[in-house]
Amino acid sequence: MLQQSIVIGPLGFSLHQLVLIAAFLIALLVGALLGRRHRVAVSDTLITVFFIGLLAARVAFVVRYWEAYDGIISRLDIRDGGFDLAAGFIAGLSYAGWALWRSARQRRPLSGALFAGLLTWGMLVGSTLCIEQQSRPLPPTALLDQNGHPTSLPQLAKQTQQPLVVNLWASWCPPCIREMPVFEEAQNTQQDITFVFVNQGESAQHIETFMNQHDLSLENVWLDQSNALGRATGAHAMPTTLFYNAQGKLVNTHFGELSRATLQQGLKRLR
Repeated sequence: MLQQSIVIGPLGFSLHQLVLIAAFLIALLVGALLGRRHRVAVSDTLITVFFIGLLAARVAFVVRYWEAYDGIISRLDIRDGGFDLAAGFIAGLSYAGWALWRSARQRRPLSGALFAGLLTWGMLVGSTLCIEQQSRPLPPTALLDQNGHPTSLPQLAKQTQQPLVVNLWASWCPPCIREMPVFEEAQNTQQDITFVFVNQGESAQHIETFMNQHDLSLENVWLDQSNALGRATGAHAMPTTLFYNAQGKLVNTHFGELSRATLQQGLKRLR
């Protein structure tokens, strides 16, 4: 099973975040080596390209899902992972093109660094997509409902004949707590999609206390006390949200906190 996320100490990273970081580091390394040969520094330009792309990707996403955010603070909060990749690439490469045109001395090392970074990113993303596009059915992991009755995701999918949104969470996880009201609202309004909340490693009594404490009313809150579903899906950090279509195939994974905007994006892809 392909790892969906990796935990390093207190930090968790999705696979695609790690791919982007790796590509950027390769670009910096190649830029430093070529820059030394040509006696010109390009690291500042590469960092600027990266941050311009990041900023443009965020702005484009926020504009697209403007009404889904509550205010300026939520629009600035990038923890929801809301980015428009295409807009980011266009903005970043546009600035890179301007930098190449402006400085003849930087052209060779900067071009080499950009090529190395894009090649690394393309190869790694292509490899992961090939694996992800393989048939990945709902895992038949044995789970329990809050009454202690055995159940499973394939069993629920057969009953509902609907797409499933599966959220892996725990009560000690602050991002999990922050996104719960978003899921509660979606569960009440999105009648054509079934939401499942699989708690990782906690007891039914603890979960009930947590729900009462936060005044949450959620359906399909299940127990996975051995964290088996996380291992089966390759999701080793929380929260992780898995989007399965009506045929039971995984079509999207979101690592980290979801906002209304990023949940809307995930549901749009699912449909």
